This record gives sequence, C-alpha cells and structure tokens, in this order.
Amino acid sequence: MTGPSEVTKILSRFVCGAQWEHLPDTVRHEGKRSILNFIATALAGCREDAIEHTLTSLMLFSKGGQATVIGRAERLDVLSAAFLNAASGNVFDFDDTHLRTVIHPTAPVAPTLFALAEMRPLTGRDLLLAFALGVELECRLGNAISPEHYARGWHITSTCGTLGAAAASGKLLSLDTERMIWAIGAATTQTGGLVECLGTPQKPECRECSEERVVVGIACRTRL
Repeated sequence: MTGPSEVTKILSRFVCGAQWEHLPDTVRHEGKRSILNFIATALAGCREDAIEHTLTSLMLFSKGGQATVIGRAERLDVLSAAFLNAASGNVFDFDDTHLRTVIHPTAPVAPTLFALAEMRPLTGRDLLLAFALGVELECRLGNAISPEHYARGWHITSTCGTLGAAAASGKLLSLDTERMIWAIGAATTQTGGLVECLGTPQKPECRECSEERVVVGIACRTRL
C-alpha cells in the first residue's frame, strides 16, 4: 500500500524528472492560453476595492520594489507581488476553472512564477514547463480529494493551489527530489482558505451569482 510519504515522493519525482519535450503541443498551447487569460483577469481586477485595500496594507511592509504588480505602477517585494497578482486575477472569479474540482488553477501558480522570473533570468520555455507541472499537480490533488474537501468547507483553490505553486517554483529553481519533497511539505503546512469567507473581502465572488450559488462543489452558474 502506498503511504502518504510515498505519494509525495512520487509527485516530486514526476515534477523533477519532467522535461520540455514531455509536454504535448496541446498542453503547451493551453498553458499559453491560461496565462493570457490570467493576465486579462488580473488587469480587470487590479483596481477592485479588495485589491486596493490589500495593496495599501502590503505597501506598509514592502520596501523592496522587486516585482511588478499587474496593471499598476507600484512595485512590491516578490512575495507581496505574487500574492496581490493572484488576488487580482481571481477577484472576479472569471479566471480559468477546472470544473470537476472548482479549482482556479492559474491564479495560484502563474503569479509565483512571474515574481521568480524577476529575481533570476529564465526562458519562456522553462516558465511554461514549470507552470504546466504546477497546474497538473494541483488538479491531480484536487481530483483525489473532491468533492468532500470543498463540501467540508475548504477553499480548494487556496489549499491545492499552494502546493501547485510550490511545485512549479521548485521546478524553476531546479530542486532535486528530496528538496522538492521539502518544498511541498512546507507548502502543505501553509495551506488555508475557507468557503465560509466567500462573498467577503477575503474572497470576493463573481457579482452575477454571489446571491445564488450552486450546491457546494460546482462552479458558479455564469460559467456553466
């Protein structure tokens, strides 16, 4: 029987061993589309009230100016920029959706990679490979725990997305299998996000369905 530690090892080996040549052309194409879609939704959401308040708070502690905030002139440290860009892309809930799990897969992963790219030189090919692997991992985990995970009150984009972002970042940083296991483990201890917060500034919902959501575990009506 495969225990929890073996599962993490298998996932880490998969991510560490994957090469650009392993990605089918269709996956490369869809990866580019997902990133383009995310940039569009982040541009649309970057001046929402929730984002404005978050930016004001982060600016009090962010002195580095290391990374870009999509759609804005302000620059933040890489951690704050990744967080804010993810929030901007997901604030309207119209970013890409994995319907089986209701994960918004790009928002947790792409901003993390964008921030890393401003710290060290890398190729578009490397970024796209890491992105595809991060999305693959978060959605596979989501498939394994759905629909019970969401139904018990966990916000699955946040919980699984954190692990996808860690795996994608580890791939860009060329971590070996052991260090990838550490990265995924560290990310697991930081996961959070409650369905109870949907419709609040902590996690706004799309306006068209905020008053009438479908049964937990299904995407909002405007995307069906």
